Amino acid sequence: MPKLLLFAALIYLPFLSFSQDVFDIGIRNIDIYFSQTNWDDSLDIYYANGLSERLIADSILIDGLMDANVGIKYKGNSSYNVANVKNPMNIKLDYVNNGQSIDGYNVLKLSNGFRDPSFVREVLSYEMASEYMPSPKATYAKVTVNGTLIGLYTCVQSIDDDFTNENFYERKGPFFKVDNTGVIVPGCSGPLGILEYYSDTNCYQRAYEMESTDDWTELGNFLDTLNNHFTDVENVMDIDRTLWMMAFENLIVGLDGPINSIPHNFYLFKDNNARFSPLLWDMNMAFGTFTNGLPNPVTNADLQELDIFHESTNSLNKLTTQIFSSDRYKRMYVAHMRTILNEQFVNNSYSTRALALQQLIDTEVNTDPNTFYSYTDFTDNISTSVANIIGISELMIARASHLQGLAEFTAVPPVVTNISTSPTNVLPHTTINITAQITNSNYAYLGYRYTFADKFEKLQMYDDGMHGDGTAGDGVYGATINIDARDVQYYFYAENTDAGIFSPERAEKEYHQLPVVGGLVINEIMAGNVSAVPDQNGEYDDWVELYNGNNFSLNLNGYYLSDNENDLTKWTFPSVTIPANGYLIVWCDTAGGTQSGLHTTYRLSADQEEVYLTDPTNTVIDAVHYVNMPSDKGYARVPNGTGAMQYQTHTYDATNQNGTGIDNVNLSGKMRVYPNPSNNRIYVLGATEGVSVFNMMGQEVFHKKQVKSIDISNWENGIYFVKSGNSVVKIIKQ
Repeated sequence: MPKLLLFAALIYLPFLSFSQDVFDIGIRNIDIYFSQTNWDDSLDIYYANGLSERLIADSILIDGLMDANVGIKYKGNSSYNVANVKNPMNIKLDYVNNGQSIDGYNVLKLSNGFRDPSFVREVLSYEMASEYMPSPKATYAKVTVNGTLIGLYTCVQSIDDDFTNENFYERKGPFFKVDNTGVIVPGCSGPLGILEYYSDTNCYQRAYEMESTDDWTELGNFLDTLNNHFTDVENVMDIDRTLWMMAFENLIVGLDGPINSIPHNFYLFKDNNARFSPLLWDMNMAFGTFTNGLPNPVTNADLQELDIFHESTNSLNKLTTQIFSSDRYKRMYVAHMRTILNEQFVNNSYSTRALALQQLIDTEVNTDPNTFYSYTDFTDNISTSVANIIGISELMIARASHLQGLAEFTAVPPVVTNISTSPTNVLPHTTINITAQITNSNYAYLGYRYTFADKFEKLQMYDDGMHGDGTAGDGVYGATINIDARDVQYYFYAENTDAGIFSPERAEKEYHQLPVVGGLVINEIMAGNVSAVPDQNGEYDDWVELYNGNNFSLNLNGYYLSDNENDLTKWTFPSVTIPANGYLIVWCDTAGGTQSGLHTTYRLSADQEEVYLTDPTNTVIDAVHYVNMPSDKGYARVPNGTGAMQYQTHTYDATNQNGTGIDNVNLSGKMRVYPNPSNNRIYVLGATEGVSVFNMMGQEVFHKKQVKSIDISNWENGIYFVKSGNSVVKIIKQ
């Protein structure tokens, strides 16, 4: 079929859309209305009182959507000034009315760009960080108060319950903001160090703000292990997320945080696996803007050549000194930094993205009545220093070159190839060998888990001929694990004395998947059925699709379906037969006995859930775990019946495949994708909804609800179509 006809065929195929998120990249219009004419004086007084008081706005309109009785206060340290017209704000939508929110978020934090002539540092930093670790969302907002334009702000997601709900699987847990280290507290020896341990938890209460309830002992136990029992640190700390955060902050010279000698502006959250994670925060002075703690006078070279192990000998910084005391953690840290460097800076993607963000906000910056810099400063500061604030590319071009010349970066890491399993087709409740060809290595481990909520267990791999690895010394490393009925998520780490590497390189954020399937499987799940598939009564309920891959039919009398591993017999199948290579739909809607078809006694949650299929002997024969189910999307095995689970346009009661497509497209939409052509990674600007990518055959090869960049390095060369809402951009992979 000619290409033109191929594309014409694509546009009539069904496609799912998502609603816009308040933090999607764009410019939000925020209009605030106070009954007080002296609202600015009141906010200044509240700020001076230091009691977190808020002035109640009668109403606030965000892109035309109104909330009433919203609590607002000024925020910030050096970014606040009583003389400013444009001070940073904290907007709490549910301050008076419980449950009041915008797109599920009840707090918006507005930054005024006081130390960023380019006005992109904060948004750019959070965007890049989100590719590797939990990171706040950020966009822009044009703010008026009582009809008067105040100016352009960055609008940033708060690190709060909304954030932990999105990024962790334990909704509540010990939660701290670290914001006041370095102070001297009577009864505590010396100034309070960063993550330093004290036997008296009262010493912490000046350095930490507890965001949870009565968890000082939890914090103390964590710090005791970090400081005094470091060999056990992985039991209490998510080391991988810690290393990603440290590597990112050091690489972009983001010193207004825990890797510096004057650290604050980070959070600690304890996850469902009893591990604390440090969380990135306050990136408005990233890319060399914050220089406190460095020897004066600070030169551009000091920033460009910042030691990759900065603060490794500072006894008051237990994060850097403890982590960098381990050679293995240092190699992992460098491996993560190398990944960020190659993906964001060596290819100049960061600069392209920065310029695209500036293009987005150009008019608003030029017409901002209360900007801190001139329009020329705005355009120049991507590449040139302005008012002693180093240009972003001025910093990063030299920094990338400097890093690439360091011994840690010229060292040759191992190479991981030829990943395989034995047996190839993995059945439930079996023992398997996972192997990989790893060259130039003297140590490797396999990280594996069975659900998103699990931590990765680490199992050393061997090339000794005794771990399913073939012949000893042939460069094939192996590990043996026991499989239950769930798919396996896994990755590799390998190192030599000089360098380490992960496979995939973005592990643990990304990982390989190993489907575990028998003849009868859970083939597709929809737990966010808003308008996609009605049941026999026209109701849009959750559903589970089973597929019988056997060459014979099965009667499911006595089988069970459940969403609770502690109650596997929650719902029992009646006498119903599923044919060979056939499908069976079960509605999870509590309508059993009152409607035709199969209906369970429970519903599914779109947030996260496990679905278990159990046979009459109480043996789980398949289990699927999912999180954050998109509306009207199927979570399906691809290839049908045998592959790993992935989100796709649903294929209700039919073969799962990526042959969805694009409908109602607008090739002149405002979404921008760059670089184009590309052979590595593309960046998406102006996506108003979920982003999907289709090949020339109309097959959906990528989908994500929120995405800023897509790795296309392993895609076949050719033409693809990137779609968000009604906008489509044609790209070329070469």
